[in-house]
Amino acid sequence: MSGLFEFLKPKPQPETQEDKPDSILFSTAFAGLGVDASLLVPWEARAAEIDAKRISASRGTKLLQTLWAKDKYMSHLDASAIQSMERFFDFAVVPPNRDVIRQDEYGNFMLVILSGTIAVDRVQPWGERLRLAETRPGEILGEMSLLDSGIRFSACTTMTECEIAALSAEGMDDMMSANPPLAANLIALLARKLSLRLRVVSARLSEKK
Repeated sequence: MSGLFEFLKPKPQPETQEDKPDSILFSTAFAGLGVDASLLVPWEARAAEIDAKRISASRGTKLLQTLWAKDKYMSHLDASAIQSMERFFDFAVVPPNRDVIRQDEYGNFMLVILSGTIAVDRVQPWGERLRLAETRPGEILGEMSLLDSGIRFSACTTMTECEIAALSAEGMDDMMSANPPLAANLIALLARKLSLRLRVVSARLSEKK
């Protein structure tokens, strides 16, 4: 239970007007599209619901550095860049059989798998779950909704105990205010990985025609 209450604790807020973030692009994007705030599922609420427990930022950052160093795209962010991102992420361990992301919800956060396996399923109208992928450490989930403020396309469920890094819309805005070049690099790399994923899916659909 201690992990649950830790996630419910409000994060420290800037003490002066000058210290407040200038960028609110991501944290207000859903409202800009007419999505009621009550429909949003922030990471803090999901973490409490699935009994996620915090792990140390130092461990989470070290795992993230190791995994992204092996990624064709994310390796453009060196160890020092990822270290600079540490304060904008939440790091947690999630038990197995937990829905970290649910299909058709509005969620303003993305996840990076640090350890374990997460299933990505598309729930069919008749209730059947179509397995799209079983993701591995280093892979990213939910970035599409974070970038375009759209509805979640699939359900993501932990198959094993998983360590994850969560980046919320507020965290992205804070990064944009504190270190614009770093945030711009991350967004560009996420967009490239997302584009590649969509091209792969498009190619598979073309083969089935």
